[in-house]
Amino acid sequence: MYAVIKTGGQQFRVTKGDKLSVQKLDAEAGKTVTLEDVMMINDGKTAKVGTPLVSGAKVMAKIVEQTRGEKVVIFKKKRRQNYRRTKGHRQHLTVIEITDINVA
Repeated sequence: MYAVIKTGGQQFRVTKGDKLSVQKLDAEAGKTVTLEDVMMINDGKTAKVGTPLVSGAKVMAKIVEQTRGEKVVIFKKKRRQNYRRTKGHRQHLTVIEITDINVA
């Protein structure tokens, strides 16, 4: 059984036991969160596709850790103008583990 969920402006195909990094969720490590933006559920025989969400479907996930992603370097330059700017960015991420997929 798998589900397609939406969190942080991204979509993920998840099954029970998957670990994935998503945009930061406001909860401490060890807590359980409910992801209710389920767009599709497939149980192996039939697929339920929402318009846009499947009503009553929920995905339960346990927060493993709060972390930060890799550093991205932004470099701007205009040639022959002596203009150079360097900036960096590290995205805040939450590592979650899918514990259960519920269909109502």
